[in-house]
Amino acid sequence: MSTKKTPQPPTREDVLAFLAREREAGRATKIGLREIARAFGLKGEDRVALKKLLSSLADEGAIEKRGKRVNQKGALPPVTLVDIASRDRDGELIATPVEWDEDELGPAPRILIRAPRRARAGEPLPGLGDRALVRAEPDRDAGEGEPPYVGRVIKLLSRARHRALGVLKIELSGNGRIVPIDKKQAGRELMVAAADIGEGKDGDLVSVDLVGKTRFGASRARVRETLGSVENERAVSLIALRAHDIPDAFRAEAIAEAEGARPATMQGREDWRDLPLVTIDPPDAKDHDDAVHAEPDKSADNDGGFVLTVAIADVAYYVKPRAPLDKDALERGNSVYFPDRVVPMLPERISNDLCSLREAEDRPALAVRMRVTARGKKIGHSFHRVMMRSRAKLSYSQAQAAIDGTPDEKTKPLLENVLRPLYAAHEALQHARSLRAPLDLDLPERKILLKTDGAFDRVVIPPRLEAHRLIEEFMILANVAAAETLEEHRQQLIYRAHDEPSKEKVTALSEFLGTIGVKLAKGQVLKPANFNAILERVKGMEHENIVNEIILRTQAQAEYTHENYGHFGLNLRRYAHFTSPIRRYADLIVHRALIRALKLGEGAMPEMPVGELAEIAARISAAERRAMAAERETVDRLIAHHLADQIGARFGARISGVTRSGLFVKLIETGADGFVPAATLGREYYSYDEASHSLTSRSGMSYRLADIIEVRLVEAAPIAGALRFEVVGGGERRTPPRNPKSFKPGPRGGRKSKR
Repeated sequence: MSTKKTPQPPTREDVLAFLAREREAGRATKIGLREIARAFGLKGEDRVALKKLLSSLADEGAIEKRGKRVNQKGALPPVTLVDIASRDRDGELIATPVEWDEDELGPAPRILIRAPRRARAGEPLPGLGDRALVRAEPDRDAGEGEPPYVGRVIKLLSRARHRALGVLKIELSGNGRIVPIDKKQAGRELMVAAADIGEGKDGDLVSVDLVGKTRFGASRARVRETLGSVENERAVSLIALRAHDIPDAFRAEAIAEAEGARPATMQGREDWRDLPLVTIDPPDAKDHDDAVHAEPDKSADNDGGFVLTVAIADVAYYVKPRAPLDKDALERGNSVYFPDRVVPMLPERISNDLCSLREAEDRPALAVRMRVTARGKKIGHSFHRVMMRSRAKLSYSQAQAAIDGTPDEKTKPLLENVLRPLYAAHEALQHARSLRAPLDLDLPERKILLKTDGAFDRVVIPPRLEAHRLIEEFMILANVAAAETLEEHRQQLIYRAHDEPSKEKVTALSEFLGTIGVKLAKGQVLKPANFNAILERVKGMEHENIVNEIILRTQAQAEYTHENYGHFGLNLRRYAHFTSPIRRYADLIVHRALIRALKLGEGAMPEMPVGELAEIAARISAAERRAMAAERETVDRLIAHHLADQIGARFGARISGVTRSGLFVKLIETGADGFVPAATLGREYYSYDEASHSLTSRSGMSYRLADIIEVRLVEAAPIAGALRFEVVGGGERRTPPRNPKSFKPGPRGGRKSKR
């Protein structure tokens, strides 16, 4: 008689070996507790033991968890966005991942790029300086010191253009030199012969082609494009566009496709033109891609509930998969917003005309109708392809003023039948939101206002109105409905995912909170509510600003992904961007997926392997990071340009970062970022304490993250967007570190020597 052998629970080494095998087979992104248990034949109590083992491995840093998924710590995803940065001794290309957190994971891994065995005719081959998507896997044959990964290029995203951007300086000889705007290239000026300057003038911002070396070994360049005087503030956003390689001109084929598009018809659509939908946007918005409506639910089973409608511009009708418009939109990934211009994802014929939900004009839309209870819980929803007609174009302040008792000529007729039901439904959603308890950080956004001639005017922080929250909650609910519908129909999609904070960052937060007498229980499953409780506890206290700042830095960065690991910040199990297809490619993918899943007509997502969807997610995530960096740098340059003639002026500032080498500060009035070198803090030595985010002298003088101080502007570099300050007031006397071993001298204070 034979007995069936009972599976033995896996050891730590067994689990890590299993993850390594799955990673090499390209299945790592699909591995969770269930898959590991199935692989080892575990059931019942053995699954509980496995769960504890995985938690232990995560705590010690051997693996990382993304929602229910686990992977080896520091392992690259199968599809990775890389920069090809160097060659090895054999001439092989070496790449590094574009996004890599060295603070948590250590140095970025190198990837050996394998050349294709047989290149297809006309296929561009990768080279130094290129950015590409690669399929990477561990190289089991790699020796010590060799790249631990090997990769194959899936797609080149941008070719090294052998170009640079800089300021032209013309010398008495008539020749020129180019001062690079890239901080990394500081001091590496390029030489330009007089014959190669073209129409460039001294002080112009120019784009140059690198054409070789001079006889003395200096790099030589030729002016390719003159972008105007660097003193002109309108040139500032051009710097960001060129520096980040953001395309700002559509290809002729895409323009022709857009101009040839004809307005959508009623064919295959429901007629919703009598429904009084309204758009609520900023007053300067040029495109309107979402409209809303609410009314009491008349169903007997939903007493006090509401029917909410969110209608979104039907971009998928006009932008067909893999057509020229679609290719340009994917390359951009999203629209980019600067103070003086917008670089749209789609041409104006599409974004500002055919797809903009203009007041009193027929427009095609993809709409979701949602039923919610009196306490804001969604109990059902359905998607429809419709023709709508916006009843009114309203601004946030206009809608809010009407509800607050001062309607104008446009909002007065809409107040009772349109606006009040919207706000009543919003009140119900607010109740559901309070139960869901998403992360509740108060993060005001600065906005630069320009004068009519494009010059800097001032920085404002627009008020946060209830109208903003209303639209936000309606959009979140619609996004959830889209994700749920696509999952229900087993349709592939791109999620908007936000991972929970890493163990390392939570530990650092816990250590800091301990320095101010606040405890964060270790070992518990963290939820946004845990952070909200801490924020509530310190509200109104001296530590409020620093705690908000550090909790923000503890959070992971949201991304687009083909796998679902939830949205930690919103505390949602599934979430997808559906509501802005005019300006985000991810939303267009979700629209196409809904059209396919629900058989709503043309414009559906074509057959697409998971690998291709992963590539798109990686590309648009990178495009989002690129846009954020370009927008931030442009604001920094504009403010530095504005402050350049105020050397010696004093400003109130908040410390926004502390390092061993000095203080990062943010001016309270304008939000401008700058740096205070530690060497200018005084004559004492300063110790950097990582746990308390502070620099403290032996006598107890301390500068800590979020402290308010007074600074004097010492130097402004508008092209780099850099400001240097010195402290003239503020800081506090605090108790020096008790443990002498924790006192690590930073740079000595006092004036710099002339050496």
